[in-house]
Order: sequence, then structure tokens, then C-alpha cells
Amino acid sequence: MWNGNWREQIWSDLAQAWDLIVIGGGITGAGILREASRAGLKTLLVEGHDFASGTSSRSSKLVHGGLRYLRNAQVKLTLDSVRERERLLREGRGLIEPLSFLIAGYLGDRPPAWIFGMGLLVYDVLGQHWAHQRYNAPKLQELCPQINAQDLVGGYHYYDAQTDDARLVLRVLREAVRAGGTAINYTRVAGLLRDRAGQVCGVQLQDQVTGAAKEVIAPVVISAVGAWADRLRAQLNEQPRLRPLRGSHLIIPWHKLPLTQAVNFLHPIDQRPVYAVPWEGITLIGTTDVDHGAEVQTDPRLTEQEFDYLMMGVLHAFKPAGLSLRDVQATFSGIRPVVNTGQTDPSKESRESVLWDENGLLTIAGGKLTTFRLMALQALRAVRSRLPHHPHFKTKQRLLDPNDTPLIAELDPGVALRLFGRYGADTPSLLEAAQSSELHSIAGAPSLWAELRWAAREEGVVHLDDLLLRRVRLGLLLPQGGLAYSQRIRAIAQPELGWSDERWEQELRDYTALWNRCYSVKV
Repeated sequence: MWNGNWREQIWSDLAQAWDLIVIGGGITGAGILREASRAGLKTLLVEGHDFASGTSSRSSKLVHGGLRYLRNAQVKLTLDSVRERERLLREGRGLIEPLSFLIAGYLGDRPPAWIFGMGLLVYDVLGQHWAHQRYNAPKLQELCPQINAQDLVGGYHYYDAQTDDARLVLRVLREAVRAGGTAINYTRVAGLLRDRAGQVCGVQLQDQVTGAAKEVIAPVVISAVGAWADRLRAQLNEQPRLRPLRGSHLIIPWHKLPLTQAVNFLHPIDQRPVYAVPWEGITLIGTTDVDHGAEVQTDPRLTEQEFDYLMMGVLHAFKPAGLSLRDVQATFSGIRPVVNTGQTDPSKESRESVLWDENGLLTIAGGKLTTFRLMALQALRAVRSRLPHHPHFKTKQRLLDPNDTPLIAELDPGVALRLFGRYGADTPSLLEAAQSSELHSIAGAPSLWAELRWAAREEGVVHLDDLLLRRVRLGLLLPQGGLAYSQRIRAIAQPELGWSDERWEQELRDYTALWNRCYSVKV
């Protein structure tokens, strides 16, 4: 699908007539491409960097109903999120999995823990099943021995879900392409084309690999670039409307903080909810919620203040673990595309999605990972009258294609389910491509060496960080971004990518510099 000279083939076909151009290869853009393609629209998606390289690979990995949004009275957002969470759990087994949560309440918390209990009651009503339970402090300690017992007053147990966010984007994109869509990464929108009436009618594209340029025409252009939306809107002389907020995370090896379920607690400084989440063999701590500033980068990094804030939260909730700076394996940050309503506290800004139709450019911004399908349908319905044949978009179709392939007898059932969840219809081909000994985990992480080969061969990898940070998440899951395994990675990936020795060495240097600059513990 994305192997060999796939980029050259797409560039040679760009001059054809398109029904729709989608700008942005994150989860929202992927969802739009998916829904548009199976409605029969000839749709092109372009991404200026790598697929999922922005916010959609830098989330807290939660597919949640938005319990925290009830605190801001965002009931509709919570209702939509709960329904979409349940749908994802049904259709995305192996990629979206239930996650057990504890809420730890401490003396002096504001709001107190019982307020969250009221929220959980609403949460369960919206989800149409009773799934929470209240516990006193001793029982909470029994459920999570690592929790700090000092001033602990009790808490609650409930369920949400989690995913590998970048893999979710890749699966949606590949299913969209299989349905007839076209997607290409490292293709930047250098400008918007406008007709005589001043309406947007296409885009000027520049290949970030070769430097080639081309103009592409379509009756509808949708911007789904997230935190970068105001850059495109500025080309139409529109004023900024977004408030880029940075959310940063710490990664701690699981053996240093061995949680079997997620823990949600209020930070002692500002009473913001903080999560400690077991994910893919590590423990994820997040997140901050601070103003990032006008300059939005693809690879932001946390500040010293954010690092200290998160460490203070960890030591507040898990003091018996004796954690220190040395125990943090990596960090990462993402930028949320939040609509600016002028709130003093960034956390009180609405997370609901918005649409702006300005001179023919439809911008969709805000929202959250869990509700990407609803956002895609919202955007497409807004431009339906301008699309050929005014297509209908079916809300009852599956969000993800079913996996009809029987489980592989030689594989552990859990491993097989994980592969089918992440790769869908590509799973049999992935297994067929695997060489002997490649169906083993990489350095104890859940990922298999076979996944590395498949990603390099078939998943549109242009740079080494695409492979190690988004296709197979070794840059987050292994110490030092997996650099200790660079020779084994090279033996598998370099032949599949067709890179010369010089190209490999340069890519390795670039990846090492990027990881040290944006993912390391140096603050």
C-alpha cells in the first residue's frame, strides 16, 4: 500500500480531479478521509510532516468519556465521549482496551472525592451501566499498594479505556486508503488557491522529500491540522482563534512504579487531575496544561517547571515508591488545539470541537481523540452541499473494519489479538513477512521484531523517527529511545527501506539528536 515508490506514484497522479482535499494526517483528518472514502468521494489527504506526528501521537493514550469535563458542565461532550468509547471498545479489540481506574482522594482535596463520586454516577448513567465503586482508604491501599497512605481518605474505582494513539491513526488511515482514499505524508500545504470570488478551491503542495511542487484543485478543502489551524487561516487574513496548550508527560519504567491499574489524583499545587497510567510495559504520568505560545512545533518539549510539577505530583501520590529524577526514562509533550475563550485557567477552556467556514476553507478544531468519528461526520455534513452528488454519510457503519481472519495457532492468543487490533487486515501479511525469531518481543516491550519489518516495508516510513516514535513505539518504551538496539533495528529496517549506509548513519544521527532534544530527561 505504501511501499516502494508509492510517494512518486501519488505525486504523479495529483493532477487528477478530486472531490475533497483534507489537510492534516492526525486522527481527525484520518477520520474524515475514512468517512469520505467509503461514501464514494475521491479524497486526498496531505500531511506536512509524518502521519500522527502532532498531537495524535502525544496524548495520554486514554480513550475516555471525559469525567473531568463534567467538572466544567460539558455534559454533551461527556455523553458523546462515553458512547464513542463503548463503540471503540466493541470494534477495536486489541487496540482499544478497557482500563481500570482508581480515584485517590486526599485530605484537603478541592473538590473532595465525594464530588467525583457524583460525577461517576452521571458517568455510569450516560454509559448505561453501573461500573463504579466507592472504597475507604484501607481498601484503596489494598487495591494499589504503591499509593501514598498519608492523608488518604478513600476514593473510587471505575473503568475507562486506552489505546496506542499513533497506531489508531495508522489503522484508520490504511482502512481509508483500502476504501479508495489517498494519503501522503511529508507533503506541505505551501498556500491556498482561491477562485475569482475569493473562495478556496485548492492547495499548493510542496514535497518535503524532493522539493517538488504542484497545485491541486477540489471543490472542498477541509483543514484538520489541529494546533496549526491558525497558520492556514492567516492566509485568509483571519484572526487567531486557538489557544495552543501544552500537555507534557513523564515515562517511568514499570518496575519502578508497578501499577496494574491507572490512578487519578489531584495535584497538590493546583488541584488539577493527574493520571498515572500503565501502558505498553511502562508507567505514564501526565499531564500538564499550560500555554505553549504562538510558535507551534512538531516536536515540542516540556519545561523544567513542567517536569518539577509532574514529579511533585508523583511523589505526592506514590511516596512509598521512593521515585527520583533518575527513575524517569523519557518525556514527551503534545499541543492541544483548544479554542480560546479567554479563561484565566487553561484547564477551564472547552474541549468541544468547533467548525469555521471561512472563504470556502472549512476548519475543524478542538475535540478529543475519543470523538474523532463524530468530528469527521460533523465536518463532512457541513460541506455536503458543495460535494459532488451530495453524498449521505452513514452513522451506523463500523468505525473500524472487522477482523475476519482466524487466530494464528502458533501465536499466544493475547499477542495475536494485539496484532489484529493494531494492524487489522494487514495482520496476515505482517506475519507472512516475518522471518524466523521475529515473532519475539523487542527487549521485553510488547512490540515484536516482525512489526518493525512490516512498518519499514509497508507503512510509509520516510525518516527513522517515523519508524521508532510512531509506527513501533520503541522511542518511548525503551531506555534512550531504543538506541542500544540500533544494530538489530538496522539489520531489519535498512534493507526494507532501501537506504544506503550513508543514509542510515545520517538518519540515526538525526534521530539521536531529536530524541535527546525533545524526549530525554534533560530539562
